[in-house]
Amino acid sequence: MNHNDSAVFPAPGERLAPSHPSEETLTLLTRRRSTPAIGLSEPGPDSAQVEHLLGIAARVPDHGKLAPWRFIVFENEARESFGRVLGKVWAARTPDATDEQIAFEANRFTRAPLVIAVISKVTEKHAIPVWEQELSAGAACQNLLIAASAMGFGAQWLTEWYAFDQNVKDALGLLSGERVAGFIYIGTAENEVVERKRPQAEVHHWAG
Repeated sequence: MNHNDSAVFPAPGERLAPSHPSEETLTLLTRRRSTPAIGLSEPGPDSAQVEHLLGIAARVPDHGKLAPWRFIVFENEARESFGRVLGKVWAARTPDATDEQIAFEANRFTRAPLVIAVISKVTEKHAIPVWEQELSAGAACQNLLIAASAMGFGAQWLTEWYAFDQNVKDALGLLSGERVAGFIYIGTAENEVVERKRPQAEVHHWAG
């Protein structure tokens, strides 16, 4: 992937413009829509694009410079191998599961060519509130969605049952204070997506 000057990450200490006026960015944010993982296919991001996505994911507000997140990347055969873990765990927690249901769970990560797990990595008993650290991990998830769209890919942020299952957490190597903030599925969208009804935001203007 050839980076132009605007795509090169700045070096520490480099002076940066305080804003980057861009109608294209405003349009992306106005019209961005998640693509259901089931509707994603090859090709996915190449290795340089994955590296770029992860770099963008880390450029989020981070009070205290704690980097309260980490990433686990699932590509190629890793999706199938992790799927086998999901199938085994599902079979154990659902004794009456059919072979078809187990296979469905085992194939979850093959719905897209790339899945990135964003792990919230909280430093407990710290001056920076846990809530702020968790919000930073959520921002990393959103950055991935926006960056994937800007690269021309569809993406969806999911959790689903396996984000909360202790056996799956153990398989992922999650430590104390770590939780799955989301699994970000990324690939090429097979079809256009349809806008959904959006709730009306509750807005108040402080009058003193």
